Amino acid sequence: MLDLIPSLRGWLPTVAGGPFAVATIVAATGSVPRPVGTSMLVAGSGSILGSLSGGCVEGAVVALAMAAMDDAGPRRQRFGFSSADAFAAGLTCGGELDIHVEPVPAVDPGGMAAGQPLRTALVALAATGPDQPVGLVRRLAVPGRPGQAVVVSNPGEASAVLPGLAELCNQQDRRAGAWPAPLAQAAALLRRGGSGLVGLTQAGSCPPDLHSQEPASAVLLVESRIAAPRMLVFGANDFGAALLPAAKLLGYHVTLVDARPAFAAQPRFAAADQVVAQWPHRYLADEAAAGRLDGRTVAAVLSHDPKFDLPLLEAALALDLAYVGAMGSRRSHLQRVDDLLGAGIPAHRIARLHSPIGLDLGAETPAEVAVSITAELIAARSRAATGMPLREASGPIHHLPAASAAPMTQQEIAWT
Repeated sequence: MLDLIPSLRGWLPTVAGGPFAVATIVAATGSVPRPVGTSMLVAGSGSILGSLSGGCVEGAVVALAMAAMDDAGPRRQRFGFSSADAFAAGLTCGGELDIHVEPVPAVDPGGMAAGQPLRTALVALAATGPDQPVGLVRRLAVPGRPGQAVVVSNPGEASAVLPGLAELCNQQDRRAGAWPAPLAQAAALLRRGGSGLVGLTQAGSCPPDLHSQEPASAVLLVESRIAAPRMLVFGANDFGAALLPAAKLLGYHVTLVDARPAFAAQPRFAAADQVVAQWPHRYLADEAAAGRLDGRTVAAVLSHDPKFDLPLLEAALALDLAYVGAMGSRRSHLQRVDDLLGAGIPAHRIARLHSPIGLDLGAETPAEVAVSITAELIAARSRAATGMPLREASGPIHHLPAASAAPMTQQEIAWT
């Protein structure tokens, strides 16, 4: 749902208080193009926002949405290669999608949307800025029980919103002491910017089968968008200029750093979110001390000058960053390793260095090198990535993230 935020502000007025339905992927297995949480909105007038499968099952889902609006009843249906109906709908990629459809009725004649939490949540999401952290937690509607929704404005501090999440459970359940651990699990997903299903169960009972076609009595769908990860690009040169827009395309907040003010001030670096004229290793140390770096931060050292590179790499390899890469020839890399060892950097730390930076794509131009770097960056996120052409590899094309939430913080454990 959160990927639709940029378009919601323009789409909601076209509904004009009329009925619509929200179709959401709630389970995905095998080779499927979109992850859990992806949503498509279908208005009673026929207008559509979003896509679930790149075109495979959309026609069938629109029909489900129309039927749900007709009888005000939620739907859940599985589409997969093994299903004759789903094959007819076009999902031939070998995966399976479970689609949940929740209807939202028209507002009353007075124009009030009271009692329509999902419509209210979408209005709140539409007012969210493009880079603003936000979370959406929905208790999925099932026959006989309407859905509920809560928008979380600061998901990075999820322990503070646990009482808000508890609103998704009725008062009787809360007085009975039910479901505290699942709510903390939902908070942990929010905190790390994750998405997934969380089953709500009574204390001491087994969690429901989230992939069963039978509607679960209580399931939360959690979606979260936290602050964008940072990419620090060191080097105001042709390669840095080419990497900036490529990094932005991947969703990074990009900072260009160079010790030479005249070079850093060039208009060709305007794609960066921030340009800093400072010695690179000092800037990195200052950012680390201020707590503005984390395990998602990426450092690309493109200056190709030992007087900048070596102190910078010493500082970067001492931090637990997601990725540290450095440009240079193989000969430069061997000399760099010797120098780092001589500076006392442990060998296991140096082994984390991606140098020479990038994948072997035969890149020559700065733009091609930027593709090489971003390709390696994507591959470094997953142990399952091989870097091979897909036609030469085997197994699933899409490696879906694990559904389990991040470990609970001490505050969350205490709340439970």
